[in-house]
Amino acid sequence: MDRLIVIKGAGDLATGIAHRLFRSGFQIIMTELAQPTVIRRTVSFAEAVFNGVAVVEGVTAVKTEINKAVQIVNEGKIAVVIDESATVVELCKPWGVVDAILAKRNLGTQLGDAPVVIGVGPGFTAGVDVHAVVETKRGHYLGQVITHGQALPDTGIPGEIDGYTQERILRAPGKGIFQSLCRITQQVEAGEIVAQVNGLPVRATISGVLRGLLRDGLTVTPGLKVGDIDPRCVPEHCYAISDKARSVGGGVMEALFMLGGWPEEPCFETHRSVANQVAAINQ
Repeated sequence: MDRLIVIKGAGDLATGIAHRLFRSGFQIIMTELAQPTVIRRTVSFAEAVFNGVAVVEGVTAVKTEINKAVQIVNEGKIAVVIDESATVVELCKPWGVVDAILAKRNLGTQLGDAPVVIGVGPGFTAGVDVHAVVETKRGHYLGQVITHGQALPDTGIPGEIDGYTQERILRAPGKGIFQSLCRITQQVEAGEIVAQVNGLPVRATISGVLRGLLRDGLTVTPGLKVGDIDPRCVPEHCYAISDKARSVGGGVMEALFMLGGWPEEPCFETHRSVANQVAAINQ
């Protein structure tokens, strides 16, 4: 499998990367936790962990066992495996590894993991633990491929949407079990209770559409991000990969081609297969 990529993480940003690479002819295996705390669930392949299957903008990801991941890939789908330590990397010997966990630190990715190893966001050093880093901070350098050094440091401040940054993020008021009282795509008003943690209310800080909300039943800790309000109030955005994820995905693709070269002839059949799937989706 000359263009197999393992992506660590399957949240919305990792999904944007996977979606762009898949549509460009790459074969994708994604790793996740047993209980991922993903917010933008409608555009995250991590949802396959809970549902068995996740479809984002016409591309299908399937939860599977590690030893069956290649089979799913050969069926023209993205494979999602519960594999916190990314043992699938050693098993499948991918051409590329993309660490898109967004932990703000390196949790174990190494240069020797694959011929091309890419770190997404801060926490990696190009030339030391990865071959390249892709910038994730919104602004002038978003999506930039860094071949020497690091991405810009994490500020802890979410990207601005219609003038709002911190205000659009919902956070857990305490430790306990999360329970939603609203749904993704629902319009809420500032001050409205949209969820609770062991009876403690989670209130909307601004008015807008719930673009993301944690899955019910997960255990949270104080301050954990549990929701995302979009003040633009366009429900359709909840089902669309974000501009940030698309940009970062483009940066990852650039890095793969720049460092690993263009696909060799055996991969052309994969490109034709994916092109046929895309054509069928668009009919």
